Amino acid sequence: MQTHVVPVGFDYDRMIAPLIRDQFDVDRVILLEGTVGSEANVEYSRNIARKLEQDFTNLLGAETVREQLTDVYDYDAAFERAFDLINAELDRDEGVDAAGDESVDEAESGVDGDEREVWVNLCSMPRPVSFAFATAAHSIMVERQADRDRIHTYYTATEKYLETELAEELRATRDLLRDLDDGSDAEALADAGVDPDRVADRLASTTDLLAEFDERGTTIGAKKIGDRHVIELPVASFQNVKPFEELVLFTLGEHGEFESVSELAETLAAELNEEYTDSFRSKVIYNVDRLGPGGKGYIEREEHGKSYRTSLSRIGQLWVRAHADEDRDVA
Repeated sequence: MQTHVVPVGFDYDRMIAPLIRDQFDVDRVILLEGTVGSEANVEYSRNIARKLEQDFTNLLGAETVREQLTDVYDYDAAFERAFDLINAELDRDEGVDAAGDESVDEAESGVDGDEREVWVNLCSMPRPVSFAFATAAHSIMVERQADRDRIHTYYTATEKYLETELAEELRATRDLLRDLDDGSDAEALADAGVDPDRVADRLASTTDLLAEFDERGTTIGAKKIGDRHVIELPVASFQNVKPFEELVLFTLGEHGEFESVSELAETLAAELNEEYTDSFRSKVIYNVDRLGPGGKGYIEREEHGKSYRTSLSRIGQLWVRAHADEDRDVA
């Protein structure tokens, strides 16, 4: 059984054609629609999603649902959404449904007992969403070693890009407008009910657009997102997090930063109702080292006098955010 998570952008074929041609056994599809951008872009993406919803249902017989991503440039929110969604789909047929409610038995629910696989399509949507979903899938593979073969990310190359063909058609239209605007056919245009000024305006705007295309390619400018023009895309750890390490990460997530590892150890001892001893402090230092830059990369340590200011790295912040609702089991 396969669930396909499909972030929807401006592509249609790459979302569904490879699944039909390679005869994938798709029984559930989650279409994710972005809601940020110009009104025209958002509406265009919605139209693609509507068509995909119909065709996934009619051509592949898949249960298809459409969900929204509030901000396609919010990497952290996309990572958290991906983390929750992939885990929920992996657990969908294991006695608890995606909402966390006890499900009916397999005979009543139609589940045939096969383990569900989750396939994440990375072809479309802005890059922050694609990278967030890929990193979340990788993180879950690390945490759920027994399920790593059930999680897949995939990409499909396009056969043809339409931008260059559209540009060539626009050039032909520009040449035609030039012929009509050269003045020799002004009387004929008037007889045909065509406004010469309209021809001139269309010629000017078409010429300007082609000049921008030739100079800049298919995009223009660099958009500011938040207070920066760059979105950092953190890399997931290749190692799982142990229970005591989890407590260290959650404590850093709650307090933000500690001026030293000793201060962190004192806080942990107080929260665990343990005596703050050299042995306990050494245990905290050991785990912080394992989580630091030379280890799993979830913690940053900045030298500050004789101490090290300790805080979560970007991927550490994402880990805490994704696991915030889980029960903690300290060992």
